[in-house]
Amino acid sequence: MDIIKYNQQAWDDLVKKGDRWTLPVAESDIEKARSGKPDLILTPKKIVPHEWYPVLKGANVLALASGGGQQTPCLAAAGAKVTVYDLSAEQLKQDVLTCEKFGLEVQAIQGDMMDMSVLPSDNYDFIFHPCSNCFAPDLAPVWASCARVMKKGGVIMWGFTKAESMLLYKDPSTNVYTLKYKMPYSDTHSLTEEERSVYTNNNEPLIFGHSLENQISELLKNGFVLTDLFEDNWGGDDPMDAYFNAFVACRAIKH
Repeated sequence: MDIIKYNQQAWDDLVKKGDRWTLPVAESDIEKARSGKPDLILTPKKIVPHEWYPVLKGANVLALASGGGQQTPCLAAAGAKVTVYDLSAEQLKQDVLTCEKFGLEVQAIQGDMMDMSVLPSDNYDFIFHPCSNCFAPDLAPVWASCARVMKKGGVIMWGFTKAESMLLYKDPSTNVYTLKYKMPYSDTHSLTEEERSVYTNNNEPLIFGHSLENQISELLKNGFVLTDLFEDNWGGDDPMDAYFNAFVACRAIKH
């Protein structure tokens, strides 16, 4: 299976299905963002603290794997010069159409987050990377590319899913979780063909579990310094919330 092509098509299909992560923001969100302080999320529920942001007005911003008409239009409304880089053509279209609706400008580029060779070096002041790197098999090229394209002193903010949450199996009849899988985890290799068909038969994206070393240490080795983080969950929408917070959001600066 060509996992990149598969996930691209799966996300295109999610846009057509109206998945929650493909629905554009409302005018009220845009007006809030015009104040320079957008209310955005890197994880399912918690709003990113306003003090995490650099000055957005006039900043060169890379919205990485961030299509869907949600974060990009708000960053543009805050005065940033935004480039959105996403695997899904339909997700990018959501950004472009939403920006056009509100009289905003955005540069939309289709591509794989593991290959950002088309982007210029030392160009971005800020990278906003919401919870999406679980769709990349390998984070090393992602973090190396982020280091290359970002200016010294630039800020990166990213969210991710804890790999531990992927090791649990939820019984569909009881919603009870049991520990079943091992690290390293991926839908492509950890699941049986029957288990994986639950996703592929519905054309849903397949995911990969990355360790904390992959998610944080690998980025720091590329010249970044971690400045803050917080945990998040589904906000009560999933039984897993009763056990632990399945998501993390981080902020780092390139030195």
